[in-house]
Amino acid sequence: MIRKIIQINEDKCNGCGLCATACHEGAIGIINNKAKLLRDDYCDGLGDCIPNCPTGAITFIEREALAYDEASVLENQKKNQVVKQPCGCPGSKAKGMNRKEATTSQLSQWPVQIKLVPISAPYFNECDLLIAADCTAYAYANFHNDFIKNKITLIACPKLDNINYAEKLSTIFSSNNINSVTVVRMEVPCCGGLEVATKNAIISSEKSIPCKIVTIKSDGTIK
Repeated sequence: MIRKIIQINEDKCNGCGLCATACHEGAIGIINNKAKLLRDDYCDGLGDCIPNCPTGAITFIEREALAYDEASVLENQKKNQVVKQPCGCPGSKAKGMNRKEATTSQLSQWPVQIKLVPISAPYFNECDLLIAADCTAYAYANFHNDFIKNKITLIACPKLDNINYAEKLSTIFSSNNINSVTVVRMEVPCCGGLEVATKNAIISSEKSIPCKIVTIKSDGTIK
């Protein structure tokens, strides 16, 4: 049948995943860092994904396509138990959750947002610093024990936050004795801004601080 359905321009797509999060039917997925229409019969043609696309990569077209199959959509949602993540990271099945581990917080300071933390604080002295993208704690089940434990934690979203991370991080590095930095990011392209900002901040601070980059895949595993 000929009907209205979405079309995704891969050249414009930046792989942020906001469209996949907005699509309640699960019609859109992120494959090789690009949004894809997975199944015609999962797309209801209402276009909830379109206003969530920051690059204008999604439009409506009319073409030959399978009819929207609500029963299949509901069955797929129930089967996959999709975990929706904020800020552009595609949903996936929850895997490997250890409930005992996940309910024990390892956070040792507050606040944690980069834009809210002070430039200098006693907890920064001789600390191992964790700089994490917001979505990583949702994607990686044992985030507290594997990353936050014994570290001072800063979090941010390079896509949504209106702040120069490199400038503030450089001042933090310059004003305190930081032993090491671990950056935990998602594999989506927008998270690259956090990695670049941290590396540039270390350089501009003129300090020699070991820096480790950890990338979390959308299925919750480490890349």
